[in-house]
Amino acid sequence: MTAQAKVDTSPFLQGLLAPVLDERDDQNLEVAGDLPRGLKGIFVRNGPNPQFAPMDAYHPFDGDGMLHAVYFEEGGVRYRNRWVQSAGLLAERKRGRACYGSISQFRLPEEDVVADGGFLKNTANTHVVRHAGHYFALLEAAKPTEFSRQLETIGEYDFAGKLSGPMTAHPKLDPKTGELVFFGYSPMPPFLQYHVVDAAGVLVHSEVIDVPAPVMMHDFAVTDRHAIFLYSPAIFDLEAMMRGEPGIRWEPERGTKLGVLPRRGGNADVRWFEIDPCYVVHFFNAFEADGKIEIYAPRFDRMPGGLQFDSPEQTEEPFPWHWTIDLAASTVRGEQTDDRAGEFPRINDTRAGLRHRYMYNTMARNWEFGFDFNAVIKYDLQGGAAQSYTYGDTTVVGEHLFVPNPEATGEDDGWVMTIASDRLTEKSELLVLDARQIDRGPIARVKMPRRVPIGFHANWFAE
Repeated sequence: MTAQAKVDTSPFLQGLLAPVLDERDDQNLEVAGDLPRGLKGIFVRNGPNPQFAPMDAYHPFDGDGMLHAVYFEEGGVRYRNRWVQSAGLLAERKRGRACYGSISQFRLPEEDVVADGGFLKNTANTHVVRHAGHYFALLEAAKPTEFSRQLETIGEYDFAGKLSGPMTAHPKLDPKTGELVFFGYSPMPPFLQYHVVDAAGVLVHSEVIDVPAPVMMHDFAVTDRHAIFLYSPAIFDLEAMMRGEPGIRWEPERGTKLGVLPRRGGNADVRWFEIDPCYVVHFFNAFEADGKIEIYAPRFDRMPGGLQFDSPEQTEEPFPWHWTIDLAASTVRGEQTDDRAGEFPRINDTRAGLRHRYMYNTMARNWEFGFDFNAVIKYDLQGGAAQSYTYGDTTVVGEHLFVPNPEATGEDDGWVMTIASDRLTEKSELLVLDARQIDRGPIARVKMPRRVPIGFHANWFAE
């Protein structure tokens, strides 16, 4: 099959998932509705956008990272997009073709490609974060890639040589201390490492955490005193991967554990708590109260099919879940908190690691691995109520990011933002909702100058 035939047949390169092939700068975007005056900053969404037709099967995790930014400034609203120019992408540009295989069908790059671009292409396609004046695009299998406010790639960042392994795509920024807390996992030893970067951007704490096998650990949770790891039996098989076969298996007989580590602790300080087999892709948040750790996340009964790289099928649904760890009693209990499945969970990040009241989740028409999200829901943990809003029949939305009002008087005083695209027109908008009245739908729509392909995560960088 030719490269073009692979593009024509891959469901992940069609319709709203199809890549865009140019980089743009557009001024004075049209806005319908009333933009809140407090919106001053940059909305940046990351996602996969392959520049070259794939060599083999294509999985969304393979695509070159592309940053899509909407700038809310005094002069109006503007749009800019740029590829993350990894060493691997530059090596492919030099040759005018794809040179790296798929995560679902791995192959060793040619020796000259490895010399130019490395053994693994650091696509940096998953998330973005800003810390200590640095903007980072993130891929959990590699080091962070620094970029500028104008989205120009600066290069891989290793914290002055102190970071030797990868960095998760979901680091946690402590709103009180300014610390950046993160981990890195690997299919090769050490399987799990934990790190803390201080508010000035200096990596000040690193520890290897012993786990019995290499597992895919996409996210974790942090409180003001502890880091919490979910050890799920999503096991890497490096030999199978090197043979070009699916390199990850679900082995529930190995068990599932929550590991609790003091924020500046070491491997000997981890306490492990057995729970029923499950998988968590993303956490809402965790916090501590009355000597207990409260953890909130959408929970899958098993690893989603789309993450196993061998099939687009995903019939599991992620339901909101709540675990309570009693450190004094050495117990853990869990319960489902709602029967509405959802993913891409977010909170007001000024409450990260602290007691939160509100949570925002994105619901889907179905749970096949096709990113068919169509609704948002807001949970109130104090009152127990929920509000939701469902978009039009042909609308597909992404993660709903909370943006705090700079003059906020409460936790939900702010806005929720997402990129929405229409399957029929293939036009995109950046939607703004009042977080206090989610059920009213968008209060403003920024008309994007082009379709923004379905992607992964976004962040707001206030100015």
